[in-house]
Amino acid sequence: MEISNTLLLAGLVLLLVLVLRWRRNASGVRLPPGPFALPLVGNLPWMNKHKPFQSFMKWSREYGPVLTVYMGPQRAVVLVGYDTVKETLVDQADDFMGRFQLPLIQRIVRGYGLAISNGERWKQLRRFTLTTLRDFGMGRKRMEAWIQEESKHLLDSMSENKAAPFDPMVFLSRAVSNVICALVFGQRFSYDNHHFLDLLQIISEVLRVGSTPSGQLYNIFPRLMEMLPGGHQTTFKNTERLRSFIMERIEEHKENLNPEDPRDFIDCFLIRLNKEKDNSNTEFHYDNLVGTCLNLFLAGTETTSTTIRYALMLLIKYPHIQEHMQKEIDTVIGQERSPLMEDRKSLPFIDAVLHEVQRYMDLVPLGVPHYATHNISFRGYTISKDTVIIPMLHSVLRDENHWQKPWSFNPEHFLDKNGNFKKDPAFLPFSAGKRSCVGESLARMEFFLFMVSLLQHFTFTCPGGPESIDASPAVSSFAKLPRRYELIATPR
Repeated sequence: MEISNTLLLAGLVLLLVLVLRWRRNASGVRLPPGPFALPLVGNLPWMNKHKPFQSFMKWSREYGPVLTVYMGPQRAVVLVGYDTVKETLVDQADDFMGRFQLPLIQRIVRGYGLAISNGERWKQLRRFTLTTLRDFGMGRKRMEAWIQEESKHLLDSMSENKAAPFDPMVFLSRAVSNVICALVFGQRFSYDNHHFLDLLQIISEVLRVGSTPSGQLYNIFPRLMEMLPGGHQTTFKNTERLRSFIMERIEEHKENLNPEDPRDFIDCFLIRLNKEKDNSNTEFHYDNLVGTCLNLFLAGTETTSTTIRYALMLLIKYPHIQEHMQKEIDTVIGQERSPLMEDRKSLPFIDAVLHEVQRYMDLVPLGVPHYATHNISFRGYTISKDTVIIPMLHSVLRDENHWQKPWSFNPEHFLDKNGNFKKDPAFLPFSAGKRSCVGESLARMEFFLFMVSLLQHFTFTCPGGPESIDASPAVSSFAKLPRRYELIATPR
């Protein structure tokens, strides 16, 4: 009886192997190689659920920089290393500009908005969003003034702590979010506005839940996870409050809209919506307005504030780097006037440190997944239509062919032998190509101006000293999120 069961089990395993090979080759195309995968669950049993990018890096050493993996039943092609990612996202940009509609985000935005759209919707909304944000100062003097003003509010709020320890998370989220609120809603919110603080907590929770194993399982098995309880269900419930907040702002804008004098992103969208109300093919309708505002509010708040929080953590851990930055600020700017973007070219060490923070932090290690909207030929392989494409930004920001010490925090990666700032093409924290981050120039400006303002006025330490700082991330799935810590801001 035991022999019969063993033979039966062996036969089933052989059948599974044959089915898998048939799946990979029945189409007559040459798929990229990859590890053995089981039906339904794919490669999940062997994948590091807390750090999936580590599994992809390990498999790439065996199968090469272009490999096929199965995230459950979903086929995915993983792209590893700067050369591979650049060749796809930049050199073959038209083939690889499709975006995978991540079920978690799809559920929150209900399929609308800019972030995970494709085709004509994406083209129209991206062109409009970039143009509108630039018109309202993204990357320009007008936005610089907004950030300088918000920096003063941030500095005042930190000063009120009188050098007592505090968690910087809420402080930084309020300041950064107010910048995107000025762009999208035409207003900033008081730091003691409890409704605003509740919304910031929800935004933080979205990124955290999306980076947990259960959040990733939702992206792989959305129908199953929709029936199960868990943190994702609470997140979906809470994000409806974000939606309601945005809808309220839109209604307010409708009531006092002046087509001759738009005040912000919502006004501009409403004007375009009214112009195209008789066009049945337009993408400028109410659902896309709500979805795009959600995209901007979510992405424009948490990513930059998290980066600043991580930067301050590293400067506490490496106080000699903080001291060097402050000396450079004192020499070039002093402690009286507000920093300007034009100061950056005279602050090469600070510029190098801020770039290295983003490289070392590796905020979105897998990148935001792309999608094959048609069969793609690449390096002798065929990436079949409906395949998820994962451009591993982690492998670019740790590429040993570009970074002398890829696994260490080392600002010298961005300095030449004379101490001048130097660029590196493998610096791609915002991705590259036609689907690169729409808010990149805003994020760069915020990061520079907020950080210089903070270091101009405070020296940062923590209760346990530099040795107590653990710079390893708290979670490392979709995003790498830093651990919570207490900060002491001592006036200079």
